[in-house]
Amino acid sequence: MSDWMDDGTRLVLRAIDELPDDAFDAPTLLPGWTRRHLVAHLHYNAEALRRLLSWARTGVESRMYESPEHRAAEIEAGAKLPVPELRRLVHDSADALAADVAALPADAWANEVVTAQGRTVPATEIVWMRTREVAVHAVDLDCGVGFEDLPADLVEALITDALRRRTAQGHGPALARWLTGRADQAPELGPWL
Repeated sequence: MSDWMDDGTRLVLRAIDELPDDAFDAPTLLPGWTRRHLVAHLHYNAEALRRLLSWARTGVESRMYESPEHRAAEIEAGAKLPVPELRRLVHDSADALAADVAALPADAWANEVVTAQGRTVPATEIVWMRTREVAVHAVDLDCGVGFEDLPADLVEALITDALRRRTAQGHGPALARWLTGRADQAPELGPWL
């Protein structure tokens, strides 16, 4: 799975690097977010996941974010940074996260951490969490990357994950109707990341 994370990271960073500076103010596929917001989010997400890796390594609790409000304020502040600074930050944090993943001792991967949504998961989930972020947000940048650019097995894993999450949110029946051809349109669910 770390191959997916590494490949997705390269894909999203390449997309970010190929954007002209003035394109960072354009909207993304996420309502209300510009590319600046999305790049800032990717940076702060890497930092948040590094905190979870530290928790897994040391046993000292280190939450992803202080609060949902702090997370939102962090992204808003990051979106105001100059584009060269945003590019540097997103690259540096991606590199630091990859180094932390590589350095985590084998026995620490089973240690439990708590996600921003309050789920208690083994540290092994951290790699999937980042994989999902970089892969889906590469598409969300709306700059020519689509789900067809992702490996087929990763797309299948994203679908499985999205179905599991949406079913847990109570959308199972609507999804079942649509997926089995019993509804003309997909249900309106909004973004899940």
